[in-house]
Amino acid sequence: MTVLERAPRKGETEEEQVESTVPISPHWWSRSQWRRVTTPQVVIVGLVVLYTTYFTQRSLNIHHALGTASYDSALYDQGVWLLSRGETPFVTLMGRNLFGDHTSFILVLLVPFYWVWPSVGVLFFAQSAAIGAGALPVFLVGRTRLRSEWLALVPAAAYLVHPAVGHTNLENFHPDSFLGVFIGFAIWAALDRKWKTYLVFLVLALSVKEDVSLVLVPLGVWIAVKRDRRIGLATVFGSIAFMAVAMFVVMRGLIGVPTRNTWRFPFSEPDDSTVGAALRVVGKTFTDPKALWDHLTSDDRPFYLVQMTAPFAWLFFRKPWVAAISALVLFTNILSTFWYQYQIEYHYGLVALPALSIGTVCAIAAMRDEYRVRSFTVPVRTVAIGAVGVAALVSSVLWAPVPWGRTPLFYGQPDNPWANSARDIIELVPDDAVVAAHYRITPHIAHRTEVYQFPVPFRAVLYGPNGIVDGPRLPDRAERVEFIVLPIPGAGPTAFPAADWMVVSPAFDLVEANDYWALYVRDRDVPLPE
Repeated sequence: MTVLERAPRKGETEEEQVESTVPISPHWWSRSQWRRVTTPQVVIVGLVVLYTTYFTQRSLNIHHALGTASYDSALYDQGVWLLSRGETPFVTLMGRNLFGDHTSFILVLLVPFYWVWPSVGVLFFAQSAAIGAGALPVFLVGRTRLRSEWLALVPAAAYLVHPAVGHTNLENFHPDSFLGVFIGFAIWAALDRKWKTYLVFLVLALSVKEDVSLVLVPLGVWIAVKRDRRIGLATVFGSIAFMAVAMFVVMRGLIGVPTRNTWRFPFSEPDDSTVGAALRVVGKTFTDPKALWDHLTSDDRPFYLVQMTAPFAWLFFRKPWVAAISALVLFTNILSTFWYQYQIEYHYGLVALPALSIGTVCAIAAMRDEYRVRSFTVPVRTVAIGAVGVAALVSSVLWAPVPWGRTPLFYGQPDNPWANSARDIIELVPDDAVVAAHYRITPHIAHRTEVYQFPVPFRAVLYGPNGIVDGPRLPDRAERVEFIVLPIPGAGPTAFPAADWMVVSPAFDLVEANDYWALYVRDRDVPLPE
């Protein structure tokens, strides 16, 4: 094998030119040789396909076993279904416009699939495929900088077994799942100065969520310092501008507020704006740094950072600049008062993985190939890659939802009696009926214009622009409810909402019941009790 020589690109240092050269066959000019598919390429595609198949099936099994919920499965299913019918995506399961909750415009790309196959399976397959594809940019960076496709397979496979990857995949559905592949390819393109490709994936990343700027702004800073100042600054200011428009124009226009998450800032007051809450944190840094430090080191937050970084054997510290792109999003995760945000079992960590993975590859590439100790030669890069492989494997055993790990797994049995009896009840509900149902039922009846998670709309819970926790009745919507689906008290692995049901039950008659579930129909002759 030889190395393809080329002239340096504009502004490229000699180190960067060496990093971006690729080992090729001596007969690289041969058309057949140039198009030859290598064994490592087949392996990485096979791993992605295997990952996608495994996690799609697990997600569907969990769903059909009643393991998904309104938040965050049914609400996206209802929203995309409404878009596929050309209707306003007002999601009655949460009382907000789909794009007012988050500016996840990427969901529009799934609408054509709903025309062909209107099923939540589209969401679960897209999520698994997108997360699995996040290994591809890691492989591409590795094959270039490590000058070996075989070595590149290790960090790519390590990405797939990272605890945050598998847990994100099984946490219902979240548009954030697309960020791993989009940001990964954006970093790969920036490393190799493929600016047209970079622009495509930058735009795609921005379409996923309004707060993706937490990783795109640091990426822009890195580009401005290491690659192209103009493009880097454009990324920084463009990302900030997009976030401002998404929050203060789109979201405020749809739900009345630019964000519903101001309460996640520590030290904030209930009436604080987003800027005001952020300024309180900044102020606390200078007026009471110990309080801020105590907050950042409380409640297992440091352990979360260990879980996120241990699979890379911390080798990215050898040359940390690419990995540092993830620093801001990791900081905001542990800064948050929202417990889920600094738990590896939830989707908030996925956005940090592309920079950590690719940063580890770049750091290993900066090491010398070999180190001679007397008569022994140590293959430094190979040893480092082996360390990443071992660290990733150990971390997956400890914390990842994989078959060989110690984490308890819920695979879901779709034909369990609890789920089968639910399907028997659901079949009795007309497709166009207005329904209020238990949160385990709503993911299976979400394809309708009005469906509510009981006790909504009789009592507003996790509903409306501010996600009100315990609010009043929504009178007009409550009057429109035709059916209610609830569990039988004391039957099945879920609680019965007894207090709320006692209030409204006089206005509903039993239609059908089995061992686990009951269906009630509205008696229009009886007014809803106050």
